[in-house]
Amino acid sequence: MSSAGEMQTTAVVTAFLRHAGRILLVRRSDRVGSYRGCWSAISGYLENATPLQQARREIREETGLGLEQVHLVSSGTPLSIPAPELSRVWLVHPFLFDVDDPQQVRLDWENVECRWVEPRQVRNFETVPNLAEALDSCLSSE
Repeated sequence: MSSAGEMQTTAVVTAFLRHAGRILLVRRSDRVGSYRGCWSAISGYLENATPLQQARREIREETGLGLEQVHLVSSGTPLSIPAPELSRVWLVHPFLFDVDDPQQVRLDWENVECRWVEPRQVRNFETVPNLAEALDSCLSSE
C-alpha cells in the first residue's frame, strides 16, 4: 500500500506518426482513463512486451496501420513525467515512425479526432503532459 504522497511509476509508450514532415495528433475520447479530451500521440501502457513491441501494438490497435505501413525512425530517451493529480510518475518511452499512407489511418474508440500538424505546432494544442518534450526527444535522436 502506498503512503500518502507516494507516487507510483507507470511505464507507457508514445508513438509519434509522421508523414511529409507532419505529426499525427489524436484527441483522446471520453472513454479513456486519463487526460480525456486532450491531444496526444498514439500511446498505451507498457504491458508484457518491449517498449518498441508495445508501440507497434498500440499503432496497430489505435490506427489500424500494420507493421509494413510504418517505419521506425528513432526512439527518444525515456522521460519521467510527474502527474501528482493521478499519484503517478509516467515513464514515457517515445518513438517516431514514418507512415506510408496517412489516408489508411482508422481511429479506434480511444481517440475521437486526428490532425496532421507541423512539429512546432504541437505546443499550440492542449496535450497530455510533456508531449512536445517527448516529440523533441525523438526528433533530436533522428
